[in-house]
Amino acid sequence: MSVLIIDGGIPLKGKVTAQGCKNSALAILAAAALCEDRVYLTNVPDIGDVKTMMSILRSLGYKVTWGSGLTIKPGVIKNYDLTHTGAGSIRGSLLFLGALLGRLGKVVLPMPGGCNIGTRPIDLHLKGLSLMGASLDIQGGNIVGEAPSGLKGAYVYLDFPSVGATENIMIAGALASGETTIENAAQDQQVVELGKFLMACGVKIHGLGTKVIRIKGKKEIGGVTFRISGDSIEAGTYAIAAAATRGSITVDGVDVTFLRPLLFKLQEAGIEVVVTNGHEVTVLPSPRPKGITIKTMPFPGFPTDLQPLMMSLLATAEGRSVITETVYDGRMGHVSELWKMGANIEVEGNTAIITGVEKLTGAPVVANNLRAGAALVVAGLSAEGRSVVYGMEHVMRGYSNIHQKLRALDAKVELVSDEEAVNIA
Repeated sequence: MSVLIIDGGIPLKGKVTAQGCKNSALAILAAAALCEDRVYLTNVPDIGDVKTMMSILRSLGYKVTWGSGLTIKPGVIKNYDLTHTGAGSIRGSLLFLGALLGRLGKVVLPMPGGCNIGTRPIDLHLKGLSLMGASLDIQGGNIVGEAPSGLKGAYVYLDFPSVGATENIMIAGALASGETTIENAAQDQQVVELGKFLMACGVKIHGLGTKVIRIKGKKEIGGVTFRISGDSIEAGTYAIAAAATRGSITVDGVDVTFLRPLLFKLQEAGIEVVVTNGHEVTVLPSPRPKGITIKTMPFPGFPTDLQPLMMSLLATAEGRSVITETVYDGRMGHVSELWKMGANIEVEGNTAIITGVEKLTGAPVVANNLRAGAALVVAGLSAEGRSVVYGMEHVMRGYSNIHQKLRALDAKVELVSDEEAVNIA
């Protein structure tokens, strides 16, 4: 177990470059299983979930190497059963459903893991792939799928604009015969980037970034060189941390389009934000934020992944804030840990009512998932005194070298093992 020791109350200052987008990388790595030639990816984030996806590709027979970029060389695919590959540990592995059904016509995949943030059903994935000719069943905790006659293009309406279901159907549609239409598709960064990757591979896609996406399938997909864009969630994390510590930082290397919902809410709370060239955001030193209301929604709404972090910021806002979570029904697990730091938060179902306090106080807290852990780091940075965040391995699933980046921004942090933390904390 990894532990982050934080001596808080120091305003962040400096500049940080966003890592490659975590969720884009996971989708693209799954889609790389479609390719019959070399794929070379740059700006891939060095995080745990990416390494798990690399391991899955190796188990399929691909040669995966990491130098200045990530190289994926196809071999003879020797496996379609992913039950012993670590695939069950991350949600992103679910995207191998579409990839292997498209490439091999069969797949066995453990039910996906990932963060414990409430119900995360896979019914939309299964429904879409079934409409494309796949036969899918849940057997012994595994998803078993076959498409002996291959996948066929279909019209798929999503009851909810699920990012994962949109991606899975896009990946499957790339090798399906005919055209696949996804209506009520997700419009998030990783969906757009997956589409750009498939298009770079020669797949024809129309409507990318809109609610209706059309994919014209190909019989074979070659290789490509592709750069993954900056992670808007990581960039948003540092922007919120700057606001929470009353600091000033610049985040570059990110498409501001996907940050606009956050930036709007920061400005509404009284935080001064400057956007430069569409790829750089500066958070300026601002007074105590004002209470605001946030409702998470699929993009272009406010991102659910930044909800826990905004709660850490608003814990010291002036007045009352209300945050309603509409995407996941169990994303309030960080509240009990923020209580330990002095936050005044009431939870009613999926709504949190936050009465801002003057300051948080450092305390030992436990991260139980990726974004909740990041929220506790933000709270620790702004709190008075020392905080000890246990369970940082969850955070490092999605943030590359977070402790080093924070140090470069003048934060006083140290990443240690839990054994070392006993002596330091």
